[in-house]
Amino acid sequence: MKKPKSVDEFIDNQPQWKEALRLLRSILLSTGMEEAIKWGLPVYMVEGKNIAGLGAFQSHFGIWFFQGALLEDPHGKLVNAQEGKTKAMRQWRFQSIGEIDEKLVREYLAEAIRNQKQGREIKPPRKKPLVLPPELKAALDHQPELASRFAQLSHGKKREYAEYVSEAKRAETKAARLAKIIPMVLEGKGLNDKCQR
Repeated sequence: MKKPKSVDEFIDNQPQWKEALRLLRSILLSTGMEEAIKWGLPVYMVEGKNIAGLGAFQSHFGIWFFQGALLEDPHGKLVNAQEGKTKAMRQWRFQSIGEIDEKLVREYLAEAIRNQKQGREIKPPRKKPLVLPPELKAALDHQPELASRFAQLSHGKKREYAEYVSEAKRAETKAARLAKIIPMVLEGKGLNDKCQR
């Protein structure tokens, strides 16, 4: 399905939840938040910061709060859709329009807006550290051009190479992988730029 260009189009593409999504949208807009389409979904912002969004799935629809983990949630409405992965975002899921308590939704939205205006937010974790396996470190120490080219790669590409070598169990496999990646590093390519392992 192609991404909608407007919120109306998004809602029209959800026949099962159309009426309920219109109700949630009217509640969200009544708070004075700006509305936009991001990632193919309706998003509601204050001062350019994402506060909430609308989502619709086969078995449920709902509001997600970008900084939902900061909400008090005294009624236990919020869930983490990706436990162990998502730190800040929380969803409030509904399975029928009758479950929408407009007053309660407004309370949660008001708290989310207050939190944003106070600058409260959960920052994403810093980059995963780069841990060079001894074989790769030795190659970089003994080949200045390789070290120079490796230093120019993005943190993510460096980490991919390091993990690729260190994931090998046997010394022979580590050596073979190192021999394979050296020309790629010298060309300034990432491991997955060639889609072959």
